[in-house]
Amino acid sequence: MKYAACIEYDGTPYFGWQRLSHGPSVQAEVENSLSQVAAQPIELNCAGRTDSGVHGIGQIVHFESTAERSIKAWKMGCNRNLPDDISMRWIQPVNEDFHARFSAISRRYRYIILNQITRPAIIFNKVCWYKESLNADLMHQSAQLLLGENDFSSFRAAGCQAKHARRELQSISVTRDGQYIYIDIVANAFLHHMVRNIVGSLFEVGKAAKPVEWFTELLAVKDRNQAGITAPACGLYFVSVEYPKQFELPAVSKPPFFGL
Repeated sequence: MKYAACIEYDGTPYFGWQRLSHGPSVQAEVENSLSQVAAQPIELNCAGRTDSGVHGIGQIVHFESTAERSIKAWKMGCNRNLPDDISMRWIQPVNEDFHARFSAISRRYRYIILNQITRPAIIFNKVCWYKESLNADLMHQSAQLLLGENDFSSFRAAGCQAKHARRELQSISVTRDGQYIYIDIVANAFLHHMVRNIVGSLFEVGKAAKPVEWFTELLAVKDRNQAGITAPACGLYFVSVEYPKQFELPAVSKPPFFGL
């Protein structure tokens, strides 16, 4: 039987989602936990790989197993075996044609910036601390220039393995709530470091080092070296994935601390 599941995790202590031979990963932890429940090896497919230090609110995975377990046994057993910084939020059977990655219509990320002079302590690895004053309104205006299908080569990591850099950015917003700035991005798919590179470039607009129109130039030049820095991983969250309604997957609620 095929199952889909939603995984939440604090990415701070992990080398990213993908299973690695040289360091801890979220995928390996979840696979090991599910394998104990199933009493057989379990391999996961995910909606989108996240980098070292990036967090997940609604990472969607699927796997297949011949083990006969109730939904409660899968979820409770998996969570009992997982470390405290990873949790399975839900699990349910799905049709054979479901694929966590290829069935997805879009992915949603949120980047959280704490824009104040003093560094945080309790949420140090949960937000990006940026002490220079940022103008969120200008950042939002500039971000709108990225909407639609474009070549995002200027925001693509050098080691990105995607066949091409064209992606459809469906929505992007920059909003401020007190000292917090939230950048919400939805696209059909993302390039390696794409969100963090967009955020790093928005820093330049927010502090008035570059004009709003600069993002039009960045799209045209298709040169990563012309854009801003790669923003820190700690502020980035994989929020949710949209699938066709036919799969009837549960909606993912945002945690209370998540802001707007």
